[in-house]
Amino acid sequence: MFDRERLIWILDVLLSRGLIHEGQKKDVLNRGDDQARHIMLDKRAELRRLLGKRRVTYKVSEIEVVASFRFRSQTTDAEEGLVTERVITRLIAIELGLRFVEIDPLQLDFKLVTESFGGPFSERHLVIAIEENAEQLTVAMSDPWNREVLEQITLFKQKRIRPVMTLKSTLIQVIAEFHGFRRSMREAERDFGSNLPDLGNLEQLTQLRGVHEMDGAEQPVVQAVWYILNYAFDHRASDIHIEPKRDEATVRLRIDGVLHTIHRLPKLVFPAIISRIKTLSRMDIAERRRPQDGRFKTSFRDQEIELRVSTVPTAFGEKMVIRVFDPGVLLQDLGALGFFRRELLLYERFINASTGLILVTGPTGSGKTTTLYSTLQHIASPRLNICTIEDPIEMVHEAFNQMPIHRAIGFDYAAAIRHVLRQDPDVIMIGEVRDPETAQSAVQAALTGHLVITTLHTNDAPSAVTRMIDLGVQPYLLSSVLLGVIAQRLVRKICPHCATDDWISEEQALALGINGADGKRLKVKVGKGCVRCRGTGYKGRTGLMEVMPMTPRLGKLVATGAPSQEVKREALNDGMLTLRDYGIKKLGRGETTVEEIMAATDDFAVY
Repeated sequence: MFDRERLIWILDVLLSRGLIHEGQKKDVLNRGDDQARHIMLDKRAELRRLLGKRRVTYKVSEIEVVASFRFRSQTTDAEEGLVTERVITRLIAIELGLRFVEIDPLQLDFKLVTESFGGPFSERHLVIAIEENAEQLTVAMSDPWNREVLEQITLFKQKRIRPVMTLKSTLIQVIAEFHGFRRSMREAERDFGSNLPDLGNLEQLTQLRGVHEMDGAEQPVVQAVWYILNYAFDHRASDIHIEPKRDEATVRLRIDGVLHTIHRLPKLVFPAIISRIKTLSRMDIAERRRPQDGRFKTSFRDQEIELRVSTVPTAFGEKMVIRVFDPGVLLQDLGALGFFRRELLLYERFINASTGLILVTGPTGSGKTTTLYSTLQHIASPRLNICTIEDPIEMVHEAFNQMPIHRAIGFDYAAAIRHVLRQDPDVIMIGEVRDPETAQSAVQAALTGHLVITTLHTNDAPSAVTRMIDLGVQPYLLSSVLLGVIAQRLVRKICPHCATDDWISEEQALALGINGADGKRLKVKVGKGCVRCRGTGYKGRTGLMEVMPMTPRLGKLVATGAPSQEVKREALNDGMLTLRDYGIKKLGRGETTVEEIMAATDDFAVY
């Protein structure tokens, strides 16, 4: 099942590094065979899912056997105190004089990976090409002892082969996704010349299925969509862009706010993929001249995910954007949104009130929807009737009574509020205030004993007050119902796996508005870039939260219709942190960078 002599050699390497002790070595040698059998059963099931094959073979490696014991270690070589596959592979590479590479699928050349070796060859030997020039081909593998495969590649490629070590688990996933997608594209292209299935008549899917569960006629295009969606879910993408070009189409994913190109589709196959997704979304596949919107729900790793689909006609065909509503992202604990303790306590005071108005403000993409849904989940209770009015419903949640806007039949925000008030609500969430009637209806709902939470588009919290007044709300009414305002932005978080110390320059300190501070003494963190963050130095996002509670003195100012600058001065006197100040505080805590703060807060002056 595995090479026992090689296993002993690996254990001795770990022993010499202090990662394991003699007792643990004996434990592996005594129980290794049993562990290998368990690993093989698990991996076969995983391979069947990834490759879409009923019969698969799997050879358990010595590294997998040792890693499965999950030994704890306090040495610097350990990963979060554990002897993992990554730790063992990296040390083995060092011992063998090879480079260890952590592969980021988003950085790989799809054509190089899929055309250098055939799918069966890569699957059998677990090897892929990652770099190539005129003289040399760099191949990533998890079994550097397999000299035979290196000789075959050398003979086939007629150039120098440079092996590097990488994680076996990553290789399996990359090979399955890349070659699986390539097979789908080839089969779909072939079918265009023969019997391409009638995409308009394919059944509605509510759950992504494995390739082996599809019948032969529907496989190619459906399988291609399956790969694209799974790839996006794996990388926690917020949006999927499928864009037609002159000679091909591109697939891009937005991850942590940045777009990455992941695939290029043949021009012939692109319309079929668009039609397949439109079918799932219950859109008219025959209509390509006007924009359309749709949605569908699927599941990924036992978790339901909603997808909202939008198409628009362009010069080269229909462009499609799929917004991914992952409950793990939209429904978070309030403490995970980016609040500091003081601001979190203030916000919890707002949302625990039985009546009043809460405004959440910021531009598109600033995380307002996540804040709203996380808030509603936080306060949801069998004792409360929570009603939402949305355009459209972002994500269906059983704890809320959600109503979509239908302007074509006169059911706009203002009309919806009037009808919701007859439904005995305790909490009303209004997707957005964008006209005078909605603004006044929201205030009236708050005045009549309901907690109303809604959003606006303003740069900061004080501006939300003047915006509501501009929309026709009487200042004295606003001051009597407004509990508080939150302005927010999203910034990327420094990757914890490659974070390192740095110092802010005086120029940067000046640009941030840190007055009277010697910038060279301000220690910060930056991300060097690693495979876990795709070389960006960032992983995940966090919020900058400008929280403005309605104090008695602030209420008096609002009641008189004071301009936003006066409201801002009073809020600052009450201890409000501006978005810029909030970012500087996160900078000092090593959560984000100067560049992210400047980018998120450059639309207003330094306070």
